[in-house]
Amino acid sequence: MMRGGMGNMQNMMKQMQKMQKKMAEAQEQLGQEKIEGTAGGGIVTVVVTGHKEVIDVQIKPEAVDPDDVEMLQDLVLAAVNDALKKADELSNSTMGQFTKGLNLPF
Repeated sequence: MMRGGMGNMQNMMKQMQKMQKKMAEAQEQLGQEKIEGTAGGGIVTVVVTGHKEVIDVQIKPEAVDPDDVEMLQDLVLAAVNDALKKADELSNSTMGQFTKGLNLPF
């Protein structure tokens, strides 16, 4: 009777290890993703990775107005937030497949 229980436990551990490996691979994949956020109709573009690291900021010359620096700052903020929101959504859909059905408190 006990032996069956142990085999079951080992099997469960193997499943968990497999899942952890897949999660690590998915995390790594996320880090390679490039997600673009824009503002002002593309005047400001920000690129982040799936790990929410900003890797590129592009500002078109017409966005640069020495008399209105605040507008440019707002556009950069909006583009960064847009990119981060998209990165969050990608992360949730990528990693969500591992957590649904587990009822883990994240």
